[in-house]
Amino acid sequence: MKVAIIYNKDLTGVLNKFGMQNKEFYSEKNVQRVANCLERGGHNTRVIDGNMYVIERLQNFMPKAIGGDQMGMVFNMAYGIQGESRYTHLPSLLEMLGIPYVGSTPSGHAIALDKVMTKVVWQNSGLPTPDFWVFNTPDDDLSKVRYPVIVKPKMESVSFGLKVVHKEEDLREAINFIVTEFQQQALVEQFIPGREFAVGLLGNSPIEAFPVLEFDLEGDPNAIQTEEDKKKRPKEKVCPANLEPELAEKMIEFSKQAFRALELRDFARVDIRMDAANNIYLLEVNSMASLGRTGSYVHAAGIAGYDFCALVNRMLDVASVRYFSGSLLAQLPEEKEKRLPLKSRLRTYLRGRQQSTETVLEKLINIDTHVRNIEGVNKCSDLIKTQLAPLNFTSEIYPELEIGNLMFLRNTSSEALDYLILMAIDDSVKMSNHENFQATEHRLYGTSIWENKGGVVTCISAFQALRFARLLRKLRIGVLIVTDSTIAGKFSRNIIAQKSAEAKRVISLHGGNTDGSIITSRSGSASYTYNLKLTDSSRSENVAVASAHFFKTISAIVDLAKNDTENVIAPFATDFQSNIFKMVAYGTAKISVRFNTIADFERIDQRIRKTTTLTRRLTHTLQSQLDGGLTRQPLPSSEASMELYKSLDRIAKRIDSSIVPEHRWSSSDICNIPADVPKLDGFGPMGGFDKQKSEFIIRHSLVDRALLLALLLQSQ
Repeated sequence: MKVAIIYNKDLTGVLNKFGMQNKEFYSEKNVQRVANCLERGGHNTRVIDGNMYVIERLQNFMPKAIGGDQMGMVFNMAYGIQGESRYTHLPSLLEMLGIPYVGSTPSGHAIALDKVMTKVVWQNSGLPTPDFWVFNTPDDDLSKVRYPVIVKPKMESVSFGLKVVHKEEDLREAINFIVTEFQQQALVEQFIPGREFAVGLLGNSPIEAFPVLEFDLEGDPNAIQTEEDKKKRPKEKVCPANLEPELAEKMIEFSKQAFRALELRDFARVDIRMDAANNIYLLEVNSMASLGRTGSYVHAAGIAGYDFCALVNRMLDVASVRYFSGSLLAQLPEEKEKRLPLKSRLRTYLRGRQQSTETVLEKLINIDTHVRNIEGVNKCSDLIKTQLAPLNFTSEIYPELEIGNLMFLRNTSSEALDYLILMAIDDSVKMSNHENFQATEHRLYGTSIWENKGGVVTCISAFQALRFARLLRKLRIGVLIVTDSTIAGKFSRNIIAQKSAEAKRVISLHGGNTDGSIITSRSGSASYTYNLKLTDSSRSENVAVASAHFFKTISAIVDLAKNDTENVIAPFATDFQSNIFKMVAYGTAKISVRFNTIADFERIDQRIRKTTTLTRRLTHTLQSQLDGGLTRQPLPSSEASMELYKSLDRIAKRIDSSIVPEHRWSSSDICNIPADVPKLDGFGPMGGFDKQKSEFIIRHSLVDRALLLALLLQSQ
């Protein structure tokens, strides 16, 4: 399952700084620890910052579930950034978005955060809680207060601002501090001298209670725990607490009743004081009990038999059962067995190296690799060679004069290959229009980043991950760097045919669409150049004849594919120039054709040639010429390729990824592979062109596609 772990890191990700600011935070290290444990449980995780961009981040990670697709879930660790009822902010948003999450509802959090409302609900439910008073200002009437009392903010969940006071003067000072510092009412609660306990709860129906935990107050019945104490001088924890079984059971039962009375879900921690006469008092409940390593909740869970990974996976599981009535809990590896499942190890490795991957990608993008820029193309090839050399790939160069050199790399001395990988690096963008690398939070931009170079770093990352897992050396892989893909493989097609004959399977690295497509078939391509020239300049009206015939011919060629969903004919770079006074006229047009069968091509080719042939009458006035023809064969979807796709689809489901088969209308080098060889394209990152026609990839898909490719290579 896809699980987004959401916490608060960037507190500036708001429109305005407004209201009470959050003082509760999880460390990045602790959040990553949760993510690693959920990965260990077999889930696909992503850590997401819970500020105003959280919706876009969630959309990128877990798109809308369609049909029988499994929904993702959120493991909520976000305490909120600012304002009132901070715990409710993210759950409210998730309710609106329709995304399941771990933890209590907005209403449950809201009541639990409001200590006064909590105590009112408990009192109405017959649960014991200390007497209390609420004050708005230090000037309020304090005559009914019975000392000693403890003063705390009405709306804070942890022990911020706690202070025990014994007289009115100190109470007014404490109230003033709470009202000023926390911008809210002050809760004045009867202080209970004695011992302090906590009961951790997990689950819904039934609710599991951890053993009662006691905070060692070192024999001081008047001691309390402030937030500063918890961070700098934490009290020793005794678990199970040294209590009579009847008292422990009573505390647990009160805690469960308190949990139900507030309609909380999944997990919480109830704080308790007990006086010298063994009277139990419920103080408050933390509906987002801390998962900090030294926290009381994690400590008690450990005594109950949950190591940290088992605890967080169980928390996810109880939420899943609540939503879907089915358990997600996989068998976790034994603690002594440190090895994670392969998919988790590879994903963790790839995520840890994403910054390095993007650095290599930036270098590749910033090299101009126009097909005729021989120096730039060779520089790009050398950079790839440098990346693959430490992985034991050796290189063989095929020198070229008109284009950059072709290069073949392999990690085996065997001629036979498990996989041949086609790695195109050239493009058709002139240097004046080249766009250098740019990064936004969710997208990476640059010339050829989607079409070619994103796939290059995806492949390199997959190889590095397999070497990390000590699996790369077991595979026989060849990589052909293609430098003429934009001119129909004029120089590389024979080498591609030769190398593919030695391979069991062929993979190409062009980008997939944003829906997660894998290319299973491609159209063939043909290209023509049509020229028309006025030869009889004896009469000025012949200029009009030439003009009319040129555009009529182009229109007739386009109409050859009218209402034809299997073929496309499109003129481009059309130019017609004439001068009625000089009686000259000349037109030229380039025509691109896409087709899905050779029979279609032969039919279209014949009709184009017929359409551009001049009638006998016009040969006295005009001269025409048609050059060109077939440039690449089509790549039909074959049974062998679809079997490979099915294997890939099974892998994608295991890692909570989604792929769809795509027929792509553009032609590529993989079209030159023999029909009987299993082959797939589109393993590069997901992306395309935005509304400004800038080429982009989705940032997180660098890792997703590298993992998919690595697992496919390993599985075969």
